[in-house]
Amino acid sequence: MKNLAHQLIVPPDSRIKVSDIDPAATHGATKSLANARVEKNCNRLSVLQYLLYAESRRSLLVVLQGIDAAGKDGTIRHVMTGMNPQGVDVTAFKVPEGAEKRHDYLWRVHNAVPEFGKIGIFNRSHYEDVLVVRVHGLAPKSVWSKRYDQINDFEDMLSENNVHIVKFLLYISKDEQAKRFRERLDDKRKNWKFSLSDIKEREYWDQYIEAFEDMLQKCSTKRAPWYVIPSNHKWFRDLAVSEILVHMLESMNLKFPKPTADLSQIKFE
Repeated sequence: MKNLAHQLIVPPDSRIKVSDIDPAATHGATKSLANARVEKNCNRLSVLQYLLYAESRRSLLVVLQGIDAAGKDGTIRHVMTGMNPQGVDVTAFKVPEGAEKRHDYLWRVHNAVPEFGKIGIFNRSHYEDVLVVRVHGLAPKSVWSKRYDQINDFEDMLSENNVHIVKFLLYISKDEQAKRFRERLDDKRKNWKFSLSDIKEREYWDQYIEAFEDMLQKCSTKRAPWYVIPSNHKWFRDLAVSEILVHMLESMNLKFPKPTADLSQIKFE
């Protein structure tokens, strides 16, 4: 299995055709190998998170995007399972309400950026404002087309202030989405997840793919890269995301801070 961080990254300024990516790809991994590797990665993430928390000089922002039923909730549940809840903040961005509608679109996002020492996970994000806003015409092109540069500037500012950013587009096929919708209908425990709007959104599949492609081209940067994760196989999705997160945190060269007292002078009587 090759280095997935290198295999799945979207190089800056590159034009990615999402439709050319196989959402069922596994890059040579097998399910049994992946399950063992994910468990190992989760244990490693627990250690790295503790180092990040102890150091408390930097933070990590994880952005999850994807079409309905792509597996954002499942990714959080399976990949982040070993992390200490005290050091992780999960924010689900829904339709703006109240004060959110009376501010610029990045106001609520900036407020949710993780503090130093923590990992922040965005379940959907500021990218909704160049995705759903674009697809449904909630703002004219003259407005949303400027947001790519605004988002890049925003993420650059965060990066320059010790917020490390990694972004995942969970990509499934239209057939896989239909399969998962049927599972929600057939399983009473999942009925609550289903909405008639899910079916309506499927009519905009091609428009969303086009919006994803522009988002990837314009907003995958060296400081805040996008990764496209083939997600038809949930086990591969979890493998890829966990591998990349380990790679990201290890590249930060995290270290425990020095003690604030001279420990050699501490005595207990």
